[in-house]
Amino acid sequence: MFSIPGKQAVTMTPTAIQQIAKLMNRDGHKGLRIGVKKGGCAGMEYTMDYADEVDPMDEVVEQDGARVMIAPMAQMFLFGTQIDYETSLLESGFKFKNPNVEDACGCGESIKFKDIKELSAESGTTTSS
Repeated sequence: MFSIPGKQAVTMTPTAIQQIAKLMNRDGHKGLRIGVKKGGCAGMEYTMDYADEVDPMDEVVEQDGARVMIAPMAQMFLFGTQIDYETSLLESGFKFKNPNVEDACGCGESIKFKDIKELSAESGTTTSS
């Protein structure tokens, strides 16, 4: 696991908390699982899926009735991220304000992360197996 003792891996804005809790309650899900995968023009993309069970290796963050689970392979890339939910005239959806992103494509759907060694050095975090 990738963590700093006493610090949550991610934070959620009030609008994100409200939306996540609404999605959990609507269909009885345990929360939302967030992760990253290869794809897009910048190299990586965020993933977000309903979770009906908590995996023992997930990093679980609960805040005011909202629960997100971070997939093990994504933990170091998402550490320090703020999850927001924005609504505009044309679209609404979750937005990730991630300090670990080095670059992003023009459409904002694809990201490139800093080097793993650089991420570890910047945050002073530890990794354990």
